[in-house]
Amino acid sequence: MSEVRIAAEPRTEFGKGAARRARRAGQVPAVLYGHGTDPRHITLPGHDLMLALKTPNVLLRLDGVEGSDNLVLPKAVQRDAIKGFLEHVDLLVVKKGEKVAVEIPVTLTGDVAHDGVLNQELVQVEVLAEATHIPQGVEFDVTGLEVGAQVSASDLKLPKGVELSGDPEALVATVSAERVEEEPETTGDEEAAVEAAPAAEAEDEEQAAG
Repeated sequence: MSEVRIAAEPRTEFGKGAARRARRAGQVPAVLYGHGTDPRHITLPGHDLMLALKTPNVLLRLDGVEGSDNLVLPKAVQRDAIKGFLEHVDLLVVKKGEKVAVEIPVTLTGDVAHDGVLNQELVQVEVLAEATHIPQGVEFDVTGLEVGAQVSASDLKLPKGVELSGDPEALVATVSAERVEEEPETTGDEEAAVEAAPAAEAEDEEQAAG
């Protein structure tokens, strides 16, 4: 599991104005919570945080936070809807040995039967995993699956110590028949019209010549 050290500073100003000033200074407002403690407000360096969040379920080791509660997991990330920059982050305090609920990506590998089309219904599944051993994701080999095959969340082989916490019957992938587009059928009247067209054109040309 990836762990990234990042500097944190206590935040004493609150409200939209204070948040805008922090972002202009390259900082991202954040709230630290968990383990029955009162929420603590901090700021994190925006560029470093953006790079860290490129890794799913990254663990952050906060430098500058008092006490031992400095290992956190990003749980809610707010971004600007248009520009995409970070606006706010909620951080959950975690401890070694405890389990947390997270979503991990599902990657499908291999090729289904030649006449089938693979449809991925879920790109993530929710699992319970030890905070310091969260898997990067889970793979499922679809090689040779026939038309009509279905893959449920319960079919995924999770790493040791990781449990499925979402719906075990949730569809992860299905295999459907390949669609074949048929040419539209022509009626007898349409065929007669097509055959009569050259004769009509020839008659028009004769009349024009006469």
